[in-house]
Amino acid sequence: MAKSVYRDYAQQALDAEYNNREKVEDSADWISRYAIASAETRAALECRLDVAYGAHPGEMLDVFPARGAPAPVHVFVHGGYWQRLDKSDSSFVARALQPAGAAVVVINYALIPTVDMDELVRQCRASIVWVHRNAESFGGDPNRIFVSGHSAGGHLVAMLMSTDWSAIAGLPADVIKAGCGISGLYDLEPIRLSYLNEVLKLTPEAARRHSPVHCPPPRSGPLLLTVGGLEGPEYHRQTEELAAVWRSRGLPCQALDLPKHHHFSILADLEDSGTILSRLLLRQMGFR
Repeated sequence: MAKSVYRDYAQQALDAEYNNREKVEDSADWISRYAIASAETRAALECRLDVAYGAHPGEMLDVFPARGAPAPVHVFVHGGYWQRLDKSDSSFVARALQPAGAAVVVINYALIPTVDMDELVRQCRASIVWVHRNAESFGGDPNRIFVSGHSAGGHLVAMLMSTDWSAIAGLPADVIKAGCGISGLYDLEPIRLSYLNEVLKLTPEAARRHSPVHCPPPRSGPLLLTVGGLEGPEYHRQTEELAAVWRSRGLPCQALDLPKHHHFSILADLEDSGTILSRLLLRQMGFR
């Protein structure tokens, strides 16, 4: 019997559990679908592209201004295991949220291995600082900022929700009013022990430092955690464990299984404002 490297997983099984592109046969088609939908969204909606929020070339974001001010601001963080994809692959989320009355911001961050996880997380935090300070320039309300993200983006959402904003940037402690992690990763120890660490180069200390299950904030706005019903057991465990940690601290957290969705199809719920996930995000922002 092969030796276990994490829980009951041998190396090959652990690698397979976190290899979403191999698990989902048509994963490339889904990624292409979202890229096409994103290009269509940028052509259809008013947008300001490649706005710098910092000095690093990776610190860029796209803004889909609100149609009426002051509006809630929704910040979306793309996935790609911290090493792939781009904000331009996720513009499509604006077409479910902007017409309803929100301003939408889709952020980029420098990818690993060009930076390490410490710098990547710092950049995402810097994007929130920029949004808070500049929200009024695109019809947004700096006092109503919300975040969501998919996969690695879900991890980054939880890290943002765990941030002590008053210590980092002198922002209000509740600068993020609510968040949503979509098929996110909240315990990086199995990631460190998997094939993914060949690129990520996480040390045990960095994996723990950047694991939201180990750094819940003292207070927080509501956090929604969603996972596809067809995802593997580790993605369900990751979601359930973060929800349990937050609830044990008295923090508001809802975990939701979306049946019939796998790791890539779950994002299709953000193509249409009438889906369960889109309605939940709109409800977080005060739309009914």
